[in-house]
Amino acid sequence: MKYLLVHQGEDDKDAFWGRCAGVEGMFVDKVPPPREVLTLRGCAPEGLLRDALTPTGEPTALLGDVCVEIWNEEQPLQWWSLVECVVIAHQPNRDDPTLVDVVVGAGVEEEDAWSHTLPTTPRFKLFAGPARTLGSAGQCRAVNGLFATRDAPAPTPLRLIGCEPAEPLLAVLRRPHKWDRDWLGLWALDRTGRVMHRHNVDLSIEVARPSALGGSLLDIELTGGGDDRPPLLARPIWETWHRGAPTTRNQWAPLSLQGRSEWLDLTATGMSEQGPDRAGGVHHLDGTYVTDAPGLHCAMAEALAGPGGYYGREWNAFKDCLHGGFGVTAPFTLIWHDAEVARQALADDIWDTEKGLTYFEEIVQLLESSGVTVVLR
Repeated sequence: MKYLLVHQGEDDKDAFWGRCAGVEGMFVDKVPPPREVLTLRGCAPEGLLRDALTPTGEPTALLGDVCVEIWNEEQPLQWWSLVECVVIAHQPNRDDPTLVDVVVGAGVEEEDAWSHTLPTTPRFKLFAGPARTLGSAGQCRAVNGLFATRDAPAPTPLRLIGCEPAEPLLAVLRRPHKWDRDWLGLWALDRTGRVMHRHNVDLSIEVARPSALGGSLLDIELTGGGDDRPPLLARPIWETWHRGAPTTRNQWAPLSLQGRSEWLDLTATGMSEQGPDRAGGVHHLDGTYVTDAPGLHCAMAEALAGPGGYYGREWNAFKDCLHGGFGVTAPFTLIWHDAEVARQALADDIWDTEKGLTYFEEIVQLLESSGVTVVLR
């Protein structure tokens, strides 16, 4: 059995609801939203948006994902994401030539349907850039096309294959509509029985039928399997971890940037199993394959917590780990071998725009300010 079904009660205790041999639909690539054309009216552009506008009005740059927040006088009311936003054209605003109207193409994602009353003088604040360093792109007076009605993409069902339900789940299945408004934990196990990943699913049962695996087992189809399912490229990574937690370094090295991020997600499951903090000593970081930020954190975790260990997935989580509670705490010495690989690979990954620090430089500065002696070789 590769998966446990676990329900968390009101007392926060986990109760066993069953187990299953496999899951179909666990790995799903996110469907991008359809492309739309929107007009940002009366913009005072800043940052990336200002840089994207040229006097000729020609399309100049991909802005990446742009966040649009609508504010009243005091606070934001709601936000939207303009996915892979690109400038199509721009021209002076008709009512105020000091402002600009910008036509963009983007996919539009919204967390919730608009349910507010539009303020008398709304402010649309714009933010653009990498997710962790989202910077101001200015603001505008209106966004034509933003409030359109959009159909949610059809959910991809999740099928529990070869399920052996415990009594609580059997009780749900015996209900006339076989449906319950609740969440269920779906815990993936490696072959030793160790939990390697925890995923929550909405217990919205579409159908339960005798399993293709035979016996008294069931195949249970859930209408929705959660919005945070790993992508298809994570499947072989999970198979690697299913054989047991990594015991050798750099198994993540051949992976793409996104694959390395999925690897880091699997290390996080065991973050509470790393024992009491210890200070001092010398730790060696193999920088041979540190060619992106996720690779940096893969190598850093292996240096400080061993293969498969957790020590943060990004800057903020890494900073938290340095404060203690994750097996290693300052002071200690970190010898970073082949540091020049990361320095060059992350040269364009500017983290601190005011100081002009790259992600590599920011990590080194964070280590040193936390009491770590960093030796770059």
